[in-house]
Amino acid sequence: MVFLFFPPKPFLPPACVHSLIPLSSVQPVSAGLLRRHGHESQRDRLKQELFQFNKTVEHGFPHQPSALGYSPSLQLLAIGTRSGAIKLYGAPGVEFMGLHDENAAVTQVHFLPRQVELVTLLDDNSLHMWTLRAHKGLSELLEIGRFTLTGPPGAPPSVTRVTAVLAHSSGELLLLGTEGGHVFIVEVPGFRELEERNISLDQISSSVPNDYIGRRNLEHVEALQENPVNPNQVVIGYGRGLMVIWDLKKRCAVQHIPATQQLESVWWTEDGSYILSSHSDGSYCRWMVGEEDMNEEEEKSDIPYGHFPCKAISKIVQLSTKEGPPFLVFSGGMPRASYGDRHCITVIHGKTHVALDFTSRIIDFFVIREDPSALVVLVEEELVAIDLQTEGWPVIQAPYLVPLHSSAITCSHHISVIPLKLWERIIAAGHLQNTHYSKKPWPITGGQNLAPDPPQRDLLLTGHEDGTVHFWDASGVCLYPLYKLSTAGVFHTDADPNDNMNQGTEGEWPPFRKVGCFDPYSDDPRLGIQKIHLCKYSGYLTVAGTAGQILVLELNDEAAEQTVEAKVVDLLQGQEGFRWKGHTQLDVREEPVLFPPGFQPFALVQCQPPAVVTALTLHSEWKLVAFGTSHGFGVYDYQQKNSVLIKCTLNPSDQLAMEGPLSRVKSIKKSLRQSFRRIRRSRVSLRNRVMHLHDANARLEAELAEMELAPVQRKIEARSSDDSFTGLVRMLYFADTFLSDSSHHTPSLWAGTNGGCVFAYMLRFPPVEHRADEPVTAHPAKEIQLMHRAPVVGIVVLDGRGTPLPEPLEVAHDLARSPDMQGSHHLLVISEEQFKVFTLPKVSAKMKLKLTAVDGSRVRRVGVAWFGSSRSEDYGENGLLVLTNQGDVHVVSLPAVKMQVHYPCIRREDVSGIASCVFTKHGQGFYLISPSEFERFSLSTRHLVEPRCLVEPPPQSGTSTQHRPRPAYRYAHSEMLFYYGKVLQEIQKSLEADQMLVSATHYSLAGSDDRSCLEFFALT
Repeated sequence: MVFLFFPPKPFLPPACVHSLIPLSSVQPVSAGLLRRHGHESQRDRLKQELFQFNKTVEHGFPHQPSALGYSPSLQLLAIGTRSGAIKLYGAPGVEFMGLHDENAAVTQVHFLPRQVELVTLLDDNSLHMWTLRAHKGLSELLEIGRFTLTGPPGAPPSVTRVTAVLAHSSGELLLLGTEGGHVFIVEVPGFRELEERNISLDQISSSVPNDYIGRRNLEHVEALQENPVNPNQVVIGYGRGLMVIWDLKKRCAVQHIPATQQLESVWWTEDGSYILSSHSDGSYCRWMVGEEDMNEEEEKSDIPYGHFPCKAISKIVQLSTKEGPPFLVFSGGMPRASYGDRHCITVIHGKTHVALDFTSRIIDFFVIREDPSALVVLVEEELVAIDLQTEGWPVIQAPYLVPLHSSAITCSHHISVIPLKLWERIIAAGHLQNTHYSKKPWPITGGQNLAPDPPQRDLLLTGHEDGTVHFWDASGVCLYPLYKLSTAGVFHTDADPNDNMNQGTEGEWPPFRKVGCFDPYSDDPRLGIQKIHLCKYSGYLTVAGTAGQILVLELNDEAAEQTVEAKVVDLLQGQEGFRWKGHTQLDVREEPVLFPPGFQPFALVQCQPPAVVTALTLHSEWKLVAFGTSHGFGVYDYQQKNSVLIKCTLNPSDQLAMEGPLSRVKSIKKSLRQSFRRIRRSRVSLRNRVMHLHDANARLEAELAEMELAPVQRKIEARSSDDSFTGLVRMLYFADTFLSDSSHHTPSLWAGTNGGCVFAYMLRFPPVEHRADEPVTAHPAKEIQLMHRAPVVGIVVLDGRGTPLPEPLEVAHDLARSPDMQGSHHLLVISEEQFKVFTLPKVSAKMKLKLTAVDGSRVRRVGVAWFGSSRSEDYGENGLLVLTNQGDVHVVSLPAVKMQVHYPCIRREDVSGIASCVFTKHGQGFYLISPSEFERFSLSTRHLVEPRCLVEPPPQSGTSTQHRPRPAYRYAHSEMLFYYGKVLQEIQKSLEADQMLVSATHYSLAGSDDRSCLEFFALT
């Protein structure tokens, strides 16, 4: 069949016709204009080789998961979410993502046996068919069909409301149980209802003994299970407890199983001889499958956790082993009064009985059947795999889906091109922390990862509210955990040493064992990490927290016991009239502390007042750390453990800076901590707390940055010096440049504030042989006040070639070219509203680029990046990455400071996402799309990290009817119908838009032709 489509002739409105210019009136184009046009077109081609925006992959754990599916033949798992996303995972690096057009939660996910298709059920009662289709050697997840059950006219919605789904082993049928008690049989992938094979409630009711049907209503279909040894038989479980074994071929009931309790789930054992049912009273029953109906008295019922009222067993599974007793796994069933708020899955194997205790609500689980080898559990905040073949049933470390938000993320820091030696030392320290994990590899191994090996080693560091810093391998598609640093051991906290929930006491019943790493409980919010800076060449790390604490750490391969002494720095410098109303500082432990191998603190600076640290930088070659708060900034020499500089930037009229960022939420956080401490043993879900803390952090940063979400029509205006937080330090920057004259360069520190002020200090060092004895001194050199007083968010010094100065020790390791100290240097100051270039050392304005002329955009994040050409390995350019409060990302050229490209990236309403964004040195970026997920994006054509994977259909086993491969024409026909359905919708929208345009220009079309076209497509 061939479709012929003739585009309409171009139509010009009368206004356009009258505005045409006669050819004779066109003037010759000047040679200069042609040269400029040629240069511009060449630059446009170069931009296409350098810049390209892509959102590449989502790292972390899906937000609000709602459904779990698993394909034993493909070795893939699928997770559906409340937002309508569907995500597939296989071997590390094999990831797929799809999104339903409907804004509805995914309630069930089912793979078709031995096929590359899966079916999703949404809470709007729609069914969707997805497939993994190969295209150019790679698989992609595509939606190829959707379907909604339609009942007879006038029937209530409950008749077709789907409550249970069974993907038949033939791969060609779906059995859909409904709220009205009916079972509809649908052919897939075309979603064609086989009305003659449907199982109505009347058919079931007529086959049930009268004494049973008279006592209770059957209610909805709760469960559907296929006989593992006879695919013609399925068991239909009804909410009231009745189970009916139905023969699909004979279309009649074979056996009735009259349970007495509300049914929750059904499991048919592998040999087909028994059916297990779990119930709402915490019991499960074992029923023998035979030819005759069973009596209620014949049920073999067991209540695992006693005869006191228990919660429902929501799912039960029994799997046999090659040798020994079977595994029995079920969720729920806890005693209601004592442990009703626990989230548990019980595993029983012979005499071994363990209640796995999770810290968030259980969504679903499955068991990998090879003997069986592993139990995989999806809970609300993490995915946990349990090794069932190793003694003690340890957890298998996951290569992906790791909960980034095990404690709320408060900041992040990215480091590119990590040296191999540092990389190996961090990995070695991390291995010592992971001895409790199983030695078995990750059990889900489907698909092939075809992505090339990462060209470099990248680290992403995340700071958390509980005072930890997590090190992640961000080189490839999987964000893999390498090492975790905890700073809480340096301080005394409010933790109760007896409050330990890691293991149950011996002889405790039920036999609880805590599993999983999600635990957002924080003993003290003052521990929260706010800033991180790591020097990849020296191995020095500095982290700063919520209560004004700055720790300097070094990497040590051995455990060490040492005392960390605090250096108190008074940023108010004796100013009178100010009284700190915020939180107190953390109490430092005076006794020696044993630190494990890894990063160990050796110096501590405590700011007074103990306000949030808002700026931090480290210069490992000079052995200096610079820090800033809302009251001022300072420089600390961690070699001599002395202060070098203290500068107060507090505005006398700024009283808000003395309240402390936690004062507004102090009381509610205190009450929350007390409440969580009282109920910690109950382990209720802590999602609300995580969301509250995440939003509170975002609001706090929004206040500090005076975020303005809605675009406004305005010009750049000078701000009042009385604005709140004008003294807050936003930016600190070390540079070796020209300050006093153009012939002598000197080390310097640059500081930018929220009030548009830039301070420059000259640093003087003693001779190398006296560096450990004689002090480093700082002297004021320059001070710049921007006229519009916009907050300073970035400072960059450009050398004589217009290149940003290299990082400390980068030249010494032969990883960067030495800066040009012959030509004149320039200072680039980035405020929220403009980019301004000054000459050095005179600090006279040279050029500027305004960002906020009309649309109200403000700069929120900046970073220097290198963009390599996709056509030439030898060509590349430095650029400035910019993120605005509108969620747009821009690239600004250096040193010309001209706008190159801009792309929409983040929704402007997503305050948390904008506040969390971090750029890399090679044109990529990360931002939080939820408390547990990073979205990765790239603006570079050369550096792109994205999944490249292939999933091949599993080999067909045997030649039986139920296992035969699906004919290709049926698959193509289904996909074609779905595709042309979408095409028809687009044509309809286009025609409606064209009709409106035609009416506006007094132009009419023959509507009959359009309708004929639509009818033709519909008939096809």
